[in-house]
Amino acid sequence: MIRPLQPLGSAPPTLQPPTLQPLTLELHLEPERQGAAALRPAILAALSAHGRPLRWAITAAAGGRLVIEAILVVDGGG
Repeated sequence: MIRPLQPLGSAPPTLQPPTLQPLTLELHLEPERQGAAALRPAILAALSAHGRPLRWAITAAAGGRLVIEAILVVDGGG
């Protein structure tokens, strides 16, 4: 494994592994106006702002209000 050179006297960065994080989002979309095909990209864009979606589901829907429950992969800091 090749590692980048560190300046003398500095500690190497510690990498944290990715973690799985639960997330619940409430989105206000208008499927009647946007079309059902626009829901998936809009949901994925909203989830991607918080991490990489592993799994997600619409768990409630009323009018233009959608509740999305998801598990996200969140990269560790380093």
